[in-house]
Formats: sequence, structure tokens, C-alpha cells
Amino acid sequence: MPLCRDLLFQTRKKRKKSKKSTLTKHNSTSLKQQLSPQHQQQPEEEDTEEGFSLRASAPSHKYGVQPLGNLYFSPSSFNSRNSGLGTLQILTDELVLEILGFLDGAHLGVLATVSKSFYVFTNHEPLWRNLVLDNLVGGFLYNESWKSTYVAAFYPSFACAGSLVLNVRDFYSDYLFQSWLCANLEMKSEWLERDNITRRKGISIEDFVLNFEEPNRPVLLEGCLDNWVALEKWNRNYLIETCGDVKFSVGPVEMKLEDYFRYSDLVREERPLYLFDPKFGEKVPKLGLEYDVPVYFKEDLFSVLGNERPDYRWIIIGPAGSGSSFHIDPNSTSAWNAVIKGSKKWVLFPPEVVPPGVHPSPDGAEVACPVSIVEWFMNFYGATKKWKKKPIECVCKAGEVIFVPNGWWHLVINLEDSIAITQNFVSRRNLLNVLDFLKKPNASMLVSGTRDRVNLYEKFRKAIEATFPGTIDQLMSKAEEKKSQPKKLTFWESVSDSNVGAFKFSF
Repeated sequence: MPLCRDLLFQTRKKRKKSKKSTLTKHNSTSLKQQLSPQHQQQPEEEDTEEGFSLRASAPSHKYGVQPLGNLYFSPSSFNSRNSGLGTLQILTDELVLEILGFLDGAHLGVLATVSKSFYVFTNHEPLWRNLVLDNLVGGFLYNESWKSTYVAAFYPSFACAGSLVLNVRDFYSDYLFQSWLCANLEMKSEWLERDNITRRKGISIEDFVLNFEEPNRPVLLEGCLDNWVALEKWNRNYLIETCGDVKFSVGPVEMKLEDYFRYSDLVREERPLYLFDPKFGEKVPKLGLEYDVPVYFKEDLFSVLGNERPDYRWIIIGPAGSGSSFHIDPNSTSAWNAVIKGSKKWVLFPPEVVPPGVHPSPDGAEVACPVSIVEWFMNFYGATKKWKKKPIECVCKAGEVIFVPNGWWHLVINLEDSIAITQNFVSRRNLLNVLDFLKKPNASMLVSGTRDRVNLYEKFRKAIEATFPGTIDQLMSKAEEKKSQPKKLTFWESVSDSNVGAFKFSF
């Protein structure tokens, strides 16, 4: 029986040349077409897309799971997934795992002995990840797998059993296979090559405000971090030594940096945990002194609230493959993100365009993004090539800063081990937007980063009026005057012909 890694074939863009091995893109619900006969040979094809490639160090699927399409090439046409589930085989894989998510570790261990099928399902790593994160909120010591980590923490006498693995033959599941696939795929070159963001170096504050902040346009700024101590010193050894036993926010848990780096070195999963801590400057004051806010972002009107201001700055650390799926920054603020080590791929959509695969609720209180970052690239990124208006994209490298205007959807994925600083801010150009956001009827559901969501609008407005008398009235008068003027071209209308036209969603 072929190994899972053998199911992926690499293709390259070639003209007038037969293809000996190709792989069509699969979606999140089925991989059946991947190895169908019509895709084994594509002679005399004018142009084909580059296929998916596994990382060089990618192992075979730990439990032998194969994509469902392979069942049609199996001599026995037998799927142990179904026989081992019995009458439960009518349930989808997602529903089976949803049910298993209600069990604790001991019951999962018992159920694993019922059949080979239950063995595979109960060893699905996200089940054990959830158990670890729910029960070890004070931190954990990652031990090669989430199951081994859980067993070592709660059943240390059985720790060696957590590492024993049974490879199951003839088990076919798209859902379980795709989780492994997304964790082990290389980022395709075509996902990284588009770089259409505006880049600037050494521009004046006036230039930044006129050409980027006021028109609400992203820009990548170079040379802003040249004097940062952090840019020179911040690596894992320095941070571990400086921070010692201080714990930082990693998803729902708190971890020491040394333990987090151990996890990030060992883990290979679809959605790696991201260190994202808003209180790093208070926890380790030295870190807050080793970087300066770039000159373009010095004005931050939320500072008038003092200690009552919402969370606004974060240290971000993560391995390759970690990142943030599509979201809009909180409280209608703008943001800047500075890469200190590593590099990040950015994809941004303007406020009026909801990215494909993203489903915000009507009131904006919730955003459903059911696919992982890599899965989004696999299933949705290619469609953007057909749009006349492309998303704004770039790779932000160490020493560079990206400006993310308020309301822009953005996705970020680390291309390598990365360390960054990000801050959200409110300037005069964005003050009215923030005030409008804070006074929405459902503000208590929308506002984040503060305990007092209900009263934040009144507190902020009063603080602004006391600190900068007349500013709000002046900005409102200016906004009314701007409305009465002839409409100027939007950013998308002003770019080159290659980017002009309405967004077209072709799925």
C-alpha cells in the first residue's frame, strides 16, 4: 500500500511537454480526484499549475491514513474506517470527532482499544491538544505529540505508552488526511511571488499621512527600525535569558519562553500555537525599552485613557506555519507590525471586500473562518489570480514595518521562525471611525481588549475633549466638508489598468 507522502506529485509550469505526474487541487471536502486516471497523464498541455510539495522533513501519516480517492485503487476496496465504526459509520468524520471531543483522556484511551478505526479517530492530535490546553492552563512541557504531552502530565507511569504507534492499513479519510497534509505542505512559490504593496523608505510624516494614512492605504516602510536595540539583540537565547521564568500568553495558556521554543521546535501541526502577549512590556519592562514606535505612528489618542486604554501592543513569536487567519484589527484601530526576526507573508483585502472563505456575522460580532491558513491558500488563493483587482500582498522581512489601515482584512503566516512587535493606534485621521465603532448598539460584543466595554465610548470621548478641546468638532466639520466635495478616485480606481475593475469571485 503506498505511503501518504507518495500521494503527492510535483508539477512545474512547462509548455508543450507531457506531464508524467500531476496533482489537481483538492478542496476541503474531497480528495477523490487527486489520483483519478485522467490526472495521471496530461500530454500536450499548454500550461499547468504548480502542484503541492511536501516539506523535505515531512513524515508519512503517523497512523497510515490515506485520502479517500486511494480507495478506488485498492484491490480490496475495503475501508477499515467504516467497519471499525459499526453503525456509526454513517456519521461524517467531523461529527465523529465532535462527539469524541466530549470525552476525557482516560475514556479516549479505552475507546482506542475497541477497533482500529476508533484507534485512529481517538488518536487525532487536535483532540489531545484541546485536552492539554483546557487542563494545563499554567503551561505544559511539549513531549513530541499532544497525546504524549497529556499522558506525561496526568499519567506519568504510562508516559512511554503515549509514544507507541500502530500503523493502520486500509484506512481512508479525506478529513483526517487533510489535517496532516496542511501541516506538512511547503508554501508554493506562486503563493509568495506576488508583491504589489507600495514600499517606501525615508518618507516624511506629511507624505505618509497624505498618501497612506488619510486614503487608508497599506504601505511597507523600510529603514524604520535601524536604531532598535531589539533588532540587534532579540533572538531566542537573549529572550530566554532576559525573561527567565516569566510566562507569556500562548493561546489560552501561559508559558515560559524556554518551554514555548521547545514546543515550536518539535511541533508539526496544521495550526501551531502563537505567542501573542499584550502585557510583555509590563512583565519584562526591559523589552519595552528596546524598541521605539516609528515616527509615523507616534500619535496615539487612546493614550489619553492611561491604564484604562484597551490592549494595544503585543510581542509575537511563532514557528513557520503559525500566524493569524483573516481578521480586522480591534476597535476600528489602525496598526503597524515590525518584523525583528524571520519573515511574514501578508494578504490584505480592503474593508468593502470580504475575503473568500471568510464569513462574518451580519453585526460583525463574530467571524467564521473554517479553514486553516494553508488550507485557505490551497482552496481560495488561486481564484484571486482571475480578479481584475488583486489583494494587496507582500513578504515583510526583518527590519521592515507594514502599516495596516483600519478596517482592512488581513491574513499573516510566518515563513520561518519569527519575532515581531505590533501596535494598534488611533490618530486624528482615524478618531471619528473609532468613536463611531465604540458607540454602536452592540459595542459590548464588538469592543475588545478592555474590561469596561460598555462605557469605553463615553470615557474616551470625554478624555479627548478634555485633553484636546475642540478636536472632535473640527474633525466632524472637516468630514462634512469633504462629503460635499466631488468624489475622488478610490485607491483601487487610481491604480494601473492591470488592477482596475470590479472584484470578481470565480469559484
